[in-house]
Amino acid sequence: MKVVETPIQVRYQETDMMGVVYHANYLVWFEIGRTAFIEELGFKYSEIEKQGVVSPVIDANISFKHPVRYGDEAVVKTWVDEYDGLRVTYGYEVVHGDGRLAVSGQTKHVIVKKENFRPVSIRRSFPEWHQAYLAAMEGER
Repeated sequence: MKVVETPIQVRYQETDMMGVVYHANYLVWFEIGRTAFIEELGFKYSEIEKQGVVSPVIDANISFKHPVRYGDEAVVKTWVDEYDGLRVTYGYEVVHGDGRLAVSGQTKHVIVKKENFRPVSIRRSFPEWHQAYLAAMEGER
């Protein structure tokens, strides 16, 4: 499968009183990775949103393995974990510069109409995006 690696510069304000990255910031990093992944596929969220749709998160999970601290090098690895034509689940790993796994997780998304939040079939409404997801799932990791 296709995996996109996005470097993260750990900022001081992302840490908590224990000196480690505050847990909610990993969701922001997942979003940074997801946006980079979509751009690697040749798309931009902003262009898709101009068509009157948005992509809310409908589920998220995170597993913490090893803390990331201010000054650490980190990389977010992002891939499509599951896709059924309507829902897409992205997988993530945040790794230290030395390759140690810090955090793993997933977010599940749907595409919905902005005005009423009714689901939109990616397969039918965005066939190029649909094909890109299928190709990304078949690509090499």
